[in-house]
Amino acid sequence: MPAAKHRCNWRNGRSCRLISDGSVVYAEALWDHVTMDIQELGFKAGDVIEVIDATNKEWWWGRIMDSEGWFPASFVRLRVNQDEPMEQFSTHLAESQCGDGDRADLGLLLGPGLPCKEQMRANVINEIMSTERDYIKHLKDICEGYIKQCRKRTDMFTEEQLRTIFGNIEDIYRFQRKFLKGLEKKFNKEEPHLSEIGCCFLEQQTDFQIYSEYCNNHPNACIQISKLMKVNKYVFFFEACRLLQKMIDISLDGFLLTPVQKICKYPLQLAELLKYTNPQHRDYKDVEAALNAMKNVARLINERKRRLENIDKIAQWQSSIEDWEGEDVLVRSSELIFSGEMTKLSQPQTKSQQRMFFLFDHQMVYCKKTYNPSTSR
Repeated sequence: MPAAKHRCNWRNGRSCRLISDGSVVYAEALWDHVTMDIQELGFKAGDVIEVIDATNKEWWWGRIMDSEGWFPASFVRLRVNQDEPMEQFSTHLAESQCGDGDRADLGLLLGPGLPCKEQMRANVINEIMSTERDYIKHLKDICEGYIKQCRKRTDMFTEEQLRTIFGNIEDIYRFQRKFLKGLEKKFNKEEPHLSEIGCCFLEQQTDFQIYSEYCNNHPNACIQISKLMKVNKYVFFFEACRLLQKMIDISLDGFLLTPVQKICKYPLQLAELLKYTNPQHRDYKDVEAALNAMKNVARLINERKRRLENIDKIAQWQSSIEDWEGEDVLVRSSELIFSGEMTKLSQPQTKSQQRMFFLFDHQMVYCKKTYNPSTSR
């Protein structure tokens, strides 16, 4: 995300290189945008955004009512008829079917020659292809602009450090190039609405799980980068890498967030594609199945991330217990289900003792409040 200091501000009288020579420009959100930073602008699919600054190719500055912030340009579609009232524009875009009387008006928005639903499908197909090509360029820049240069500086980076910072992004780059080739074969350039791309997602649904490793590693990457960026020579080195590769003005951690956002974006794109695909279309069943498959991929990634977080929490918990005896909790368990206080009754005097207990998926551990543990299974 570009630094806020580069944002143009009309209210201060500074000029911006905008799409319509300084006039008010509106765009419609294609997908939900969940903010990752306080300077980002969040919105829902269908929201209308006033575009204030479009000087950056990938991130624009916009306004919705009283909120302003950066948002990814690929998440929106510019209005063609900028003079149309906002309410009418939103209503038109919300219609997935339209009568003959409406098509003349919608031609201003969607272009001539196709019924509105088919044209909307063509727009979504074109958007998928465009964002996929941009993403490949983005991954190439990271691999060739950063990783390649880092490997030359063995005095600054170890392979272990590079693996922590960049994860398996090189594997993702190789996979995404193969995936894009498949999309290109199925893309109908002359009539995009006839493209049948659902099968591409279905054929590669297992391979998309490669993102699980990357997403799980990403927090560690952020920590490592944060440490390095406290040292000037690393700050200058990473900036030199960016300039040498002619990459846009986004920090390294911003570039590395993109694969996390990308795998979450696929279900949104497919949901939009299914919305504008007629049930009679040859691609309908594949798109429907692809949507479910990519939702499942995202769910599996989230589950694995949650499982690893649980394992990490258990390991940290056990390390905080003094004088631990016996095998590690993680040998049998991977999830803490419940914890709290309980009263332990000992025979024959039925002596009561207060204990803390921790119920895991395959065992229970209880210990004194001073955390000298005993175990019961």
